[in-house]
Amino acid sequence: MFKNDKVIKINDNDNVAVALTDLKRGETVNLGGFTVIAGEDIDKGHKIAFKDIPEGGNIIKYGFPIGHATKNIAAGEYIHTHNIKTNLQGLLEYTYEPGLSSMGTGMDAEFMGYVREDGSVGIRNEIWIINTVGCVNKTAEILAKEANIKYAGETDGVFAFTHPFGCSQLGDDHLTTQKILAGLVKHPNAAGVLVLGLGCENNNIPEFKKILGEYDGRRVRFLSTQEVDDEIEEGLKHIGELADYAKSFKRQKCPASKLVVGLKCGGSDAFSGITGNPLVGVFSDLLIRHGGTTVLTEVPEMFGAETILMNRCIDNDVFNKAVNLINDFKEYYIRHNQVVYENPSPGNKKGGISTLEEKSLGCTQKGGSGNVVDVLDYGNKVSIPGLNLLKGPGNDIIAATALTAAGAHIILFTTGRGTPVGAPVPTVKVATNTELYNRKNNWMDYNAGQLLEGGDMSGVSMDFFRYVLKVASGEVRTKNELNGYREISIFKDGVIL
Repeated sequence: MFKNDKVIKINDNDNVAVALTDLKRGETVNLGGFTVIAGEDIDKGHKIAFKDIPEGGNIIKYGFPIGHATKNIAAGEYIHTHNIKTNLQGLLEYTYEPGLSSMGTGMDAEFMGYVREDGSVGIRNEIWIINTVGCVNKTAEILAKEANIKYAGETDGVFAFTHPFGCSQLGDDHLTTQKILAGLVKHPNAAGVLVLGLGCENNNIPEFKKILGEYDGRRVRFLSTQEVDDEIEEGLKHIGELADYAKSFKRQKCPASKLVVGLKCGGSDAFSGITGNPLVGVFSDLLIRHGGTTVLTEVPEMFGAETILMNRCIDNDVFNKAVNLINDFKEYYIRHNQVVYENPSPGNKKGGISTLEEKSLGCTQKGGSGNVVDVLDYGNKVSIPGLNLLKGPGNDIIAATALTAAGAHIILFTTGRGTPVGAPVPTVKVATNTELYNRKNNWMDYNAGQLLEGGDMSGVSMDFFRYVLKVASGEVRTKNELNGYREISIFKDGVIL
């Protein structure tokens, strides 16, 4: 990596650099022995050519092609959507070319968590209300509001997670809803859960129990609102008993190996792949070295960088699961007559990201250098420590919900443009630039922008690791917790009656 106060070149093989400040037309830029003159105004975060690039020639960033030039580009020219086009098209065939890493294990770190009856560990001691159907959304919200008054201070809070599904869905969509809700019911951050139903829905409580499987009656209660005279009174009674049960748990020392951390980005900018995502990637490697687990999702934002992950799969079986993960999602686009590579978003483009390859090469850095130990279907839970890939879209709330249902205690969420969104679990917002961190400090939790201002990755990553352990221990509450920003959304791909 080469940088000065004007630009940064990420990889020695790159033929572009990223502006660290607004560049004016005619401004001279020196870097690594090369001198170019800006051919036009170039906004901060956007790309400037550091070599002449012929029409059709690859534009290189992160050491990989991010697309090709649609016309001749001279050194010093501005590179963006007007003169670059993706190289991606259609379905691909992949060959397993393993390039496994050896990071070592056995490091010791601890956090203060809640050890549950089944041996799982939670980092919060909350009561969750999980609806079987959207018809009882408002009932759930009223119950949470009144319970937080009536049982204030007895737990870490009572929270309702509403959604519009659970009835009038068919086939896979219905099962998907059930699997996500079951994953939330089983989440160890909830000391107690009230499963709230209506009674006549497809996902009625007896049917939902078939998907949920075994449960502890002290921890999970059920209420079908059509079957009682006063659902608020009855619901508060259940929550009170769950709160009494929750009080039996106290924080105790737990090894970092018990932590499951979700990896997510949203509202990315050109610095996401330079600061926030690499920082989260180093965190992932550190946690894995401690025996812990990380989960990377957002499959469409792996397109163009998927082979990097595939070749880190621990064996051929996991590789084949990764291939299916990618191609199944591409076929989903094709099935709906949509362009597979219709990405990046308008906000990404405004922040300096031009193609999906560029976005993906930055996005996948959140997975660090760890080997991929498993690939999970949407709605499934992690079972193998290490780096896991999880099927799910890039949509922020759907992806965050999938990570929670998969067992993530915490989600590390990098952003260059900012977002208030939060999952049911603590959602650490990592700002990729200092301006965002300072301006939206009511949303942001950690500033990765310091890596562009003299901070070294070794020191910042260790500080960030300690910070996440403090979040896990309850010493720090994330902004989404403080603001009450918690929500869920469930993936839908079929007919609603």
